[in-house]
Amino acid sequence: MTISPLDWGIILAFFVISMLIGVFTSRSAGKSSKDFFLSGRNMPWWLLGVSMVATTFSADTPNLVTDIVRKNGVSGNWVWWAFLLTGMLTVFVYAKLWRRSEITTDLEFYEIRYGGKAAAFLRGFRAIYLGVFFNVVIMATVSLAAIKIGGVMLGLEPIETLLITGVVTVIYSSLGGLKGVLLTDFFQFFIAMAGSIGAAYYILDLPEIGSLNQLFSHPNVSDKLNLLPDFNDMNLIIPLLIMPIAIQWWATWYPGAEPGGGGYIAQRMLSAKDEKNAVGATLLFNIAHYALRPWPWIIIALSSLIIFPQIQDMQAAFPHMPADKLGNDLAYSAMLTYLPNGLIGLVLASLIAAVMSTLSTHLNWGSSYVVNDFYLRFVKPEASEKELVATGRISTVVLMVLAALLALALSNALEAFNILLQIGAGTGLIFILRWFWWRINAYTEISAMIISFLVALFFEVFNPRYEWISIPDNMAYLKLLFGVGITTITWLAVTLLTPPEKESILLAFYKKVHPAAYGWKKLLHKYPKEKVEQGQLPLEIGLMLTGSIAIYTTLFAIGFWVYGQIIAAGLATLVSIIGFVILFKNWKKIRFL
Repeated sequence: MTISPLDWGIILAFFVISMLIGVFTSRSAGKSSKDFFLSGRNMPWWLLGVSMVATTFSADTPNLVTDIVRKNGVSGNWVWWAFLLTGMLTVFVYAKLWRRSEITTDLEFYEIRYGGKAAAFLRGFRAIYLGVFFNVVIMATVSLAAIKIGGVMLGLEPIETLLITGVVTVIYSSLGGLKGVLLTDFFQFFIAMAGSIGAAYYILDLPEIGSLNQLFSHPNVSDKLNLLPDFNDMNLIIPLLIMPIAIQWWATWYPGAEPGGGGYIAQRMLSAKDEKNAVGATLLFNIAHYALRPWPWIIIALSSLIIFPQIQDMQAAFPHMPADKLGNDLAYSAMLTYLPNGLIGLVLASLIAAVMSTLSTHLNWGSSYVVNDFYLRFVKPEASEKELVATGRISTVVLMVLAALLALALSNALEAFNILLQIGAGTGLIFILRWFWWRINAYTEISAMIISFLVALFFEVFNPRYEWISIPDNMAYLKLLFGVGITTITWLAVTLLTPPEKESILLAFYKKVHPAAYGWKKLLHKYPKEKVEQGQLPLEIGLMLTGSIAIYTTLFAIGFWVYGQIIAAGLATLVSIIGFVILFKNWKKIRFL
């Protein structure tokens, strides 16, 4: 593959525009820490929604989808498609509550919902645990994808790739703060979508592929097309569909798909103009992320099974790639080397956009934890706004350096995905219930965090070493099941055995956020003068289910149209339209404060 001057010009223009956005927004971002991390709380739904989509359109996501499709077929994507249920729950139940809290980061939640030293410890510890440890792992997987793209498409060494992407991203992220990230995300999203669609279209025209019909009829591909796993094969149906739909979506914590919202999704909701914009942003994100984006990636992944049926074929084609970076996820980048001049520049710019969009969001998000929830809260409470912004910019650089170092040690995106799921197993239900059940306290979260980590450590470190506790690869889902069960039983026991939070703290939280009163009645009956908010939880759950059906059927409809299954496509399209009509008709019934 040769990179023409036109391609280099497109890539250079992309870098220049991204840098200019950072410079343009640097003055407003530097006014205060809230401007740097929340952009003044006046952002519109469409900008926030597109930013959420752009962030999750990281370069490791098409690599992850390619890895999944090559191993388990299209139906293997249910391991992440199931998180739509989490997303829609956030849209209709939690987006309003987050915006009402008026906090700066989701970790600040701990000291308005809980009290005392336990709440302070929880906030400070998770600022480092999530803002540094987890965040660095996530950025490292994105950087790993960048390494593979740079190595396959440009022949760059891993360190060269990390230097280029890291330096540019750090500059505009540290200068422009969240506003710079949002505006750059908006620009980068459309570049990324154009690149993935253009790449899929061109790859289908390759002589080895020919057309959609020839692709789908090829023996390497024909058994990979089902949207649902084979119901007669329990070794497939349990890990690929039953576990994600029945347990994973509500029981596990995963960045970007946190039950009840959290992380950079919460950051976007907290920066919205109002509750209505927070809800609109998260709805736009879920529609685009789950229904509109996956198919170009899937088509390229399926095509790779014809061009590079085995990993050894990629090794032969790209002998300069380090052995520890070879895997099924490399196939996405490998397929892009077939693109022509001009398009390759656009696609490379789109992949760079995907990398930088995700890195910039995680840098700003992680930095907000370090500054607001650790430095300001525990190190220097009297710090000036200027000092906080400076600390945010310094921590941005440090996080990027740590992520780059870890990326050099990683080899596989799916491996990191599974490890993060395991670490968060069993904690998700807390994040759902803590808004609605007064009895949950700080020790609930502390115990869940500790136990889930220890269980994950046990399975990932000790399980492979001792035969008597070994879980076979075809039953690896049992790790997640055990993690959820052990962690959930532990935190429920801790909750019931430890004292509840002080009633003054609980009442202050209830009056500020106004959650539905179902799980608060035992507390509220002691205070008959307090206004009880019954809320709209039944309506919100109904909208969540309706929205999930509408988006899933849109996903299926697009797939059936691509497959040429006209009757199935028509029926799925009809159900999708009906679902969205019901959804938007009932939107007006939602009460916003």
